[in-house]
Amino acid sequence: MYVDAVTTAALVDEFNEKIVGGRVQDVVEVDEQSIGLEIYANRQRHYLFMTIDPNAARCHLVPDRLRRGRPRPSPLGQLLHKYVDGARLMAASQPPWERIIHLDFSGENGETTLIIETMGRLSNIILTVAGDILDSLKRVPARINRYREVLPGRAYIPPPPQDKTPPERVSVAQMTAILQQDPDRPAWQALVSAIAGISPLFAREIVYFATGDTEAPAFDIAPGMLHAAFTRRIEEVRQHDWTPCVVPAPGGAGYIAFAAYPLTQFEHWQAVGSISEAMTRYFGAPVGIEAYTAAKEPVQQQITAAIERLERKLASLERQSANEEKLEALRKQGELILAYGPTLARGQDVLEAQYDPDGPVYRIELDPSLPYQKNAEAYFDRYEKAKRAAEELPRLKQRTLHEIDYLRQLATDLELAENWPEIEAVREELQESGYWQGQHQRGPRGSKPGIRRFTTEDGFVILVGRNARQNHELVTERSGGSDLWLHARNVPGSHVIIKHDGRPIPEHVIQQAAQLAAYYSAARGDTSVDVDVTERRHVRPIKGGKPGMVTYRNEETLTVRPGKPRSA
Repeated sequence: MYVDAVTTAALVDEFNEKIVGGRVQDVVEVDEQSIGLEIYANRQRHYLFMTIDPNAARCHLVPDRLRRGRPRPSPLGQLLHKYVDGARLMAASQPPWERIIHLDFSGENGETTLIIETMGRLSNIILTVAGDILDSLKRVPARINRYREVLPGRAYIPPPPQDKTPPERVSVAQMTAILQQDPDRPAWQALVSAIAGISPLFAREIVYFATGDTEAPAFDIAPGMLHAAFTRRIEEVRQHDWTPCVVPAPGGAGYIAFAAYPLTQFEHWQAVGSISEAMTRYFGAPVGIEAYTAAKEPVQQQITAAIERLERKLASLERQSANEEKLEALRKQGELILAYGPTLARGQDVLEAQYDPDGPVYRIELDPSLPYQKNAEAYFDRYEKAKRAAEELPRLKQRTLHEIDYLRQLATDLELAENWPEIEAVREELQESGYWQGQHQRGPRGSKPGIRRFTTEDGFVILVGRNARQNHELVTERSGGSDLWLHARNVPGSHVIIKHDGRPIPEHVIQQAAQLAAYYSAARGDTSVDVDVTERRHVRPIKGGKPGMVTYRNEETLTVRPGKPRSA
């Protein structure tokens, strides 16, 4: 399913009605193939999304604010910020029967035209001034297309015109010739091959309107009847008589088609409010957290690699812990050297002896250049060194486990990140803590996100940390001893604080805060989550631990369903 010329005409009408005359308030590069504009028009914000994705190239309004997915602006993005950001949209237009939209802007730096070509793999977004190309999202040099270079500084050349008859010029005689050209093929194919701007979906609708059969062969249709159906549909387009609609998929899992006209060929087509709404339903709105998947990937790779390094270290520590017998063997071997030293022959380099009558025979290597007392001393030195290391092992293991838990918390922070600043907070924490391998990186600059704040209907304030640093801040700076502290049990997640304002905190507020703690945790996708609740006075940061790592006591445990808040 793709955007055809008729859909494009409906979109241009919608743009002229809703956003022409508005001012661009922001330019957003959603990803490497997609750009969005926030336009304030008719006393409200509108979000225009355009993409050259070869499988879903399109341009339409979406209901929600678009997310910035590129860490740094592209060359085209920089020019859009210069010429289009802050400019006024003066007009939207379409070359006749083409899948191309022209958006004319006027701003402080002059007048420009943004051209959106939605033509499958040939799609492009091009910024021009006075007919010359400033830049494009996809540059096309002569080695790829000698007829039509798309490069900065070149004159803009439209795509080659279709060698087809314009719809408004199709007569009954021409319709007859079109059908007779290959009478055995479906009539809709004949329309697509001969008439400009006619997509397979539109052609099938015309044939169905005339015959009741979308696959009717050309030889089986009276040219006059098909021409009448064709003329009626084309006249609706020329009169801007739109009926945007979608066709739900069987079982309600998405949609199988959309159009700017009734799709009567489908039994259960549904009219919707606008062609943009139809397209948003079909393609889905490009505004979810998924927009940052690519940006999160390199950060997640660093977290995964750091956890793997620490797990290898922990395994090594576990192996050392299991070698207590080897530790004692060093002491026993030193004592055996002292016991048998006077009996050693000159130049002897191995002593074999038992420490216990029923024990193993030790094969003790000696340095024949040293007296036996020095050999024994060497074994005792190795024993003392190994003993000190063994005594340090529990602390090293505990610290390693805390580091692993901390990295898992960062992984959860990253998974729940909803914007660039939140991703950057995780990246910076990895780099500052020494876990980042390779060259340090930085995403787009922006203000740091604040602690989430919710206010219940009865006036209680609930604070939720967005990351490890904010979790630490909540426990050490932003809460009092009588506040309530909540956290999902045994999984990484946000610290949650209910501020105590002198009133008893009702159970329904605690329940709401527990749902928030479950929602902002690694267990968000579970149907039920255990959440621990205690007074903040019973929560202590781990001494020498990473930010946000705590111990606590006197807790009660609630089981709740993760609840997404209505506002933040």
